[in-house]
Amino acid sequence: MKTVAIHQPNFMPWLQFFDKMKKCDQFVFLDDVQYEKNGWQNRHKIRTSDDSLWITIPVKSHLNLKLNQTKIDYTHNWFDKHRKSFLMNYSKAKYFDNNWKSIEKIFDMNYENIIHLNLDIIEFIKKKFNIKTETILSSELDITSNGSKRIIDICKKLDADIYLSGRGLPGKKYIDENDFEINNVQLQYQNFIHPEYEQCYPLFVPNLTSLDLLFNQGKFLTIVNKNIE
Repeated sequence: MKTVAIHQPNFMPWLQFFDKMKKCDQFVFLDDVQYEKNGWQNRHKIRTSDDSLWITIPVKSHLNLKLNQTKIDYTHNWFDKHRKSFLMNYSKAKYFDNNWKSIEKIFDMNYENIIHLNLDIIEFIKKKFNIKTETILSSELDITSNGSKRIIDICKKLDADIYLSGRGLPGKKYIDENDFEINNVQLQYQNFIHPEYEQCYPLFVPNLTSLDLLFNQGKFLTIVNKNIE
């Protein structure tokens, strides 16, 4: 039985993203969808002493522009500001020094498109979390359908028996459960419970970038796996 999951290649994704990736055989990056302003494609949160802070990559967005066509805006020196935010809030984290130079090197690559920055950060975290799942871009599959049909067409193209979907509204938004039954694709929903772990500051804050776990714990630890497997 082959399990496939599909997700947009968001910026510094949170733990649920990598939990889904870990639980499937093939993971499809939905790179040829429309760019969403104020979405997760170019921003995420890091931990701060009083709660959390948005880290946003400015982009040159236009109407109906696809994610894989969206360019990063370098008219402002945004990374110096982000670098200071990371250093200020994570420099004392146990595994920050082990990982920050690699992250910093990725940011310094000056990618033209946001998707290439996102994919390289995702690949770095994926390796650190020891996730072996094969990945593929949806743009490589030559599928033009939309909504539930597009998901099913991707599953069929990849000979998938099971589609693993997020349980929240974004995942269910494009799901017609009857379509999956008709097309003999088993629909499963991700059962994710966010783990708690030691952060730099007291009072745990969930739903941050996965870099928060990496800087504080070093890898996808047992404390995470017990809650999400």
